[in-house]
Amino acid sequence: MTADSTDAPPTRREWLGLAVLSVGLGMIVLDGTIVGVALPTIIEDLHLDLTDAQWVNSLYAVLLAALLLSTGNLADRWGRKKLFLAGLTVFVGGSLLAAISTTSGTLIGARAVQAVGAALIMPSTLSTVNAVFRGKYRAAAFGVWGAVISGAAAVGPLAGGALTQWASWHWIFLVNIPMGIIVFIAALFTVGETRAAKKLPGVDVDGALLSAVGFGALVFAVIEGPDLGWWTPKQDLKIFGWVWPESAPVSAVPVALLIAVIALTLFVVWERHREKVRRAALLDLELFGFRTFSWGNLTAAMVAVGEFAIIFILPLYLVNALGLDAMGAGLVLAAMAVGAFFSGASARHLAARFGAPGTVLIGLGLEVVGVLAVALTIQATTPAWLVALPLIVYGLGLGLASAQLTGTVLRDVPVDLSGQGSATQSTVRQVGSALGTAFAGAALSVSLAITLPAALEKTGLDDATADQLAASTRQSAGTTIGQLRAEGSSSALGDRTQEAVDALAGGFTDGTRWALLIATAFLALGFVGAVQLRRAARTPAAAE
Repeated sequence: MTADSTDAPPTRREWLGLAVLSVGLGMIVLDGTIVGVALPTIIEDLHLDLTDAQWVNSLYAVLLAALLLSTGNLADRWGRKKLFLAGLTVFVGGSLLAAISTTSGTLIGARAVQAVGAALIMPSTLSTVNAVFRGKYRAAAFGVWGAVISGAAAVGPLAGGALTQWASWHWIFLVNIPMGIIVFIAALFTVGETRAAKKLPGVDVDGALLSAVGFGALVFAVIEGPDLGWWTPKQDLKIFGWVWPESAPVSAVPVALLIAVIALTLFVVWERHREKVRRAALLDLELFGFRTFSWGNLTAAMVAVGEFAIIFILPLYLVNALGLDAMGAGLVLAAMAVGAFFSGASARHLAARFGAPGTVLIGLGLEVVGVLAVALTIQATTPAWLVALPLIVYGLGLGLASAQLTGTVLRDVPVDLSGQGSATQSTVRQVGSALGTAFAGAALSVSLAITLPAALEKTGLDDATADQLAASTRQSAGTTIGQLRAEGSSSALGDRTQEAVDALAGGFTDGTRWALLIATAFLALGFVGAVQLRRAARTPAAAE
């Protein structure tokens, strides 16, 4: 398998290789969303607070975002198949560690190991597809790649619900072990080795460090802002025995944001310098001269923020406010998968009529309508099926947008830069997904601080009890509601338990609505970006 530009039909082995790569990709995308439905159970079992819960979800995406540029460059240099196989090995090891975790620290650390493996896998899959499939076959291959992303992301909640309900949350990680072994063996025989021609000397270590620090600090600030304070410290920050005290003149959050801005600015300056002195750079900034690449990545970032905000928020609402079990929540969220699979299969036909950028626009329009409908529909007593209906519309849009956006973004990228191009797009998606979880958690935390006390005021509980209930519900990401519901009148609140549960569920629903509206706003920004992407796709392909 060579990375040339011919339009020769792919061999049977290459099509099988695409299937194997897609399964490997699906496994790591699935792992990014499968945790969502199981999270309330994990929170209760391991006694996580809201920030811990966000890090279980976000650290995976944070490290992916931090490492993808580096691993994409390594894939181009050392061989994409080698990186894919190495990634599978690391990912399976991290999954085993996560499955046997008994503390929040161990689980978060295991998610970090999984992320390293996923960072080796993801750019290897996309750059291999970009290098192997050319001409008319390329669109079909990218359609498969995009459909796998949207399908796996949508199936994750259902799989997480089923495994959590019928086995235990540990199985959402254990399932990766046999699947990873099968994919590893299959890849040995079906995936050929490809790599880019080495044009410039050197390894951009400084660029890798700057990008990792910048992206990591950015997401850290957004996640920790509501608890640590956006400017004035609200509590101590403890990291490996080191403490940023509550008495400090300024919170760690604005400092982290400043570090992110400085690091990412220096990263861009450094990459330009590497380009001028003719040394290998982590990111070829000339890629952004292709307007389809620039607008496509901006669109992908906004969409990822919105999509992953939804995946983080909805399971918490379904389990805590509506009182569904993990399987019930998974079935509701499976409505997204139904829509995504249906539209993913028809995306190619729509693309033939409206073009890939036009199909992305249609998809994002459906996503905005679907999420907005959910936000306006949900109440503390809304029937589960009524939540599922607009999620089908959202899933239809998800399938259309994801299946066509990838190929459009990389349409004009030269084959020799496919690793960097695909890694850049994957990085943008992962930064977006991490920020989506972070923004959603921040929006939920801030809104709950307002909605829960307001809801409890109507119960007539004394101020101290109401304040304690609101604080514990907010800190536990809503798990307190489920605990009170299970205890019933035997709880410390006695006969007033049900009244408190109803009030807390109503307040949590209001907080969820605000978080969903934030997600909708980002999807709308993605729609605006897609309009510009469509215009860019009509211009000549040459970089400007």
